[in-house]
Amino acid sequence: MSNPIPTHVAIIMDGNGRWANQRRLPRLAGHREGANAVQRTIEAAQALGIKFLTLYAFSTENWSRPQDEIDGLMDLLCKTLDTYTDQAHKKNYRLLVSGSREKLPPTVLEKIDKALQATANHTGLTVNLALNYGARQEIVHAVNTLLAQGKKAISMDDISAHLYQPAVPDPELIIRTSGEERLSNFLLWQAAYSEFYFSPVLWPDFNAQELQKALDAYAQRTRRFGGV
Repeated sequence: MSNPIPTHVAIIMDGNGRWANQRRLPRLAGHREGANAVQRTIEAAQALGIKFLTLYAFSTENWSRPQDEIDGLMDLLCKTLDTYTDQAHKKNYRLLVSGSREKLPPTVLEKIDKALQATANHTGLTVNLALNYGARQEIVHAVNTLLAQGKKAISMDDISAHLYQPAVPDPELIIRTSGEERLSNFLLWQAAYSEFYFSPVLWPDFNAQELQKALDAYAQRTRRFGGV
């Protein structure tokens, strides 16, 4: 029996730089085209009935990139959040953000807060943007929060309840583009029983057809959760 459409799909959006290099374009051109792929994927996910879509937009490790690339990414993020907020009103998307606010520029934080407030009551697809995100840091943050509350013994349920977005269910399917096959510090806690799909397609070329391929592969998996 095939699996139904997953409630939550998470994507490691990889390959913007390689896409640009192949075309002898600046890396930021790849990021800009990657932003277009984000919009296509959001629209496709809603059309397919996916309820939660987590997108790995910027990791805690990405701060080690050249400063001009970081500045360009932050500027692109501001513009993308404006576009997303406008689209969200028309299509009932909701935005969440997972990650630390530390180090993010004030302009980005302002755009995030505006988008969160503007979409808070929307009931369609929830887009969870993993921004300045690291899974190990998320787990440490949860544990430290519990210790500050005076917890002496910490359970798995305690940690789950103190992650960045505890109301978002664990992803049934995690997709990584560009042919790489690793998690790169993404949703380590939540991925305990996720299915994985590795696409050779570079992120800027990802579209509804590629998303459907991932869902078709997921539908053929047998999910035993440790049973038989």
